[in-house]
Amino acid sequence: MQSTTPQLTDLYARASGARLDSKCPSGPMSERWDKHRFELKLINPANKRKFHVLVVGTGLAGASAAASLAELGYKVSVFCIHDSPRRAHSIAAQGGINAAKNYPNDGDSIRRLFYDTVKGGDFRARESNVYRLAQVSNNIIDQCVAQGVPFAREYGGLLDNRSFGGAQVSRTFYARGQTGQQLLLGAYQALMRQVGLGRVALHARHEMLDLVVVDGVARGIVTRDVVSGEIESHAGDAVLLCTGGYGNVFFLSTNAKKSNVTAAWRAHKRGALFANPCFTQIHPTCIPVSGSHQSKLTLMSESLRNDGRVWVPRNKGDKRSPDAIPEAERDYYLERRYPSFGNLVPRDIASRAAKQMVDEGRGVGGNGMSVFLDFRDAIARDGESKIRERYGNLFQMYERITDDDPYRVPMRIYPAVHYTMGGVWVDYNLESTIPGLFVLGEANFSDHGANRLGASALMQGLADGYFVIPYTIGAHFAARKLPKVSTDHESFREAESAVRGRVKKFLAADGRRSVDQFHRQLGLIMWDHCGMGRNEQGLLRALGQIRGLREEYHEDVRVLGENESVNMSLENAGRVADFFELAELMVIDALHRRESCGGHFREEYQTEEGEARRDDENFCYVAAWEHAQAGGAPRWTLHSEPLVFEEVKLTQRSYK
Repeated sequence: MQSTTPQLTDLYARASGARLDSKCPSGPMSERWDKHRFELKLINPANKRKFHVLVVGTGLAGASAAASLAELGYKVSVFCIHDSPRRAHSIAAQGGINAAKNYPNDGDSIRRLFYDTVKGGDFRARESNVYRLAQVSNNIIDQCVAQGVPFAREYGGLLDNRSFGGAQVSRTFYARGQTGQQLLLGAYQALMRQVGLGRVALHARHEMLDLVVVDGVARGIVTRDVVSGEIESHAGDAVLLCTGGYGNVFFLSTNAKKSNVTAAWRAHKRGALFANPCFTQIHPTCIPVSGSHQSKLTLMSESLRNDGRVWVPRNKGDKRSPDAIPEAERDYYLERRYPSFGNLVPRDIASRAAKQMVDEGRGVGGNGMSVFLDFRDAIARDGESKIRERYGNLFQMYERITDDDPYRVPMRIYPAVHYTMGGVWVDYNLESTIPGLFVLGEANFSDHGANRLGASALMQGLADGYFVIPYTIGAHFAARKLPKVSTDHESFREAESAVRGRVKKFLAADGRRSVDQFHRQLGLIMWDHCGMGRNEQGLLRALGQIRGLREEYHEDVRVLGENESVNMSLENAGRVADFFELAELMVIDALHRRESCGGHFREEYQTEEGEARRDDENFCYVAAWEHAQAGGAPRWTLHSEPLVFEEVKLTQRSYK
């Protein structure tokens, strides 16, 4: 693999002129969403039937949006790459969903949830969006209870709550260790009700491979049927991308293997700005890597840190079994360093602390690349039956994977790539820089800043789908003239031709190496240089390696099979090609942001205590990147959206 180290000045251009308009309303923060909803133009029920909405993705954001829009009367077509919408990756969010109902009466409120989320994101999120998220959180719980989601209940009959990282209150609603699955089933049944009524056309096993823009407005998509290989065009009046995050750029992550960036990346290359791509979340509570054979990693829910205590031996190289290490020789390092929050510090802080323990030579396990998550004290306090009631399926999953019984010995955990805070840039209406293209859930950048608090992903997905997009999409239909277009339009023919050309090119690839070999190598570069710790020298080296490996990929990859059948080699070839381009932009974004904030930890910019040190004077903005093809290699222009903090004072984040 050839590698050339580029110069910083050659990486991107800065946009001149007006800055991005977030379309956030003015006035008191607590009144902005109500004010905005009132000012949005409405579509009467009869006219709603005239508009056709294409929804890509059937996770919590996609399923809830499709069901809600169809219930309002819009004609909806929904697309998913799985054989059933129920297989969307939202099922993997096991631990819970946040809401500010304050059932435990422990001091929670909408304002506190808002504050915790802004602080947890290290002051790199848009205040107006975060406050709206906190406002509608309570509606989400009511909606899901009405759908029959079996949330846990406490003795008096109220819904139960537990704590998650970055909060000192219990606001996380849960259904044992399968919250995401149960919430998705609720949204799925709402979606399938609309399918049964004929208001939603469901296209399973279809992957979006391009966005169609007509006269500057998103009007359709091009898909490939992953069973038959048929390339199809679909026209509509608006497109909703609800396709999740891009963590699989690292190859090893907690994401499902089918999770990818292609739909969002196709939109980016058609003109949608991509925001904060270097903001990726490393989750501290994952089953460690066990060998080069692995194709993904398994997340152990953050909810386990309610009762599990994280520790390592005090002495370097201590290889005794955990039960042989006395209490005095254990270092409960999160409790020691962050006494106010203890084991429930935010994910970025817990992840870096675990890495530090391992780097000091105090890691555990055969290769010393993990730390303990110990339930000994919780079992002694509450009894094994109570712990089994809270986390039984998680413990069972851990034992099946590791062959260790966590009721008897501590779990071994280590950080892994999990969630991506970056994504397609959207305004307050969830609309991208391409009119008519809306982006919901993890696929957009808007609500989490530089770090996401646990149990907030489910909250954002359902907030966007159930309670935001049904209002804001109406402004698109009411304010723009949308002449009828068909798939015979020249823009559809051009996009479909481009898709067929890419498919043909990959099938003609007759190199020596598999797609997975290249993907694994790319992931290792990203993990080593753009993972938990980043520095300028490593990022520049990574950029040269990525560019060299991408050239090699297109020259030496081998794609087996044909288009007219199930062909996972072909599917993955296109996704990995997009990951190569995304990886380059992630590294450029990390290089340009010369500060540390949340999950973006530049080693040159840290406090004396090893915490992230922001530079609010120079980097208090959203970095939104515009794509332009130049000489066959991607090039980007940086746009910025200033972040203004009116309600939460910019301070050094502390959880001590």
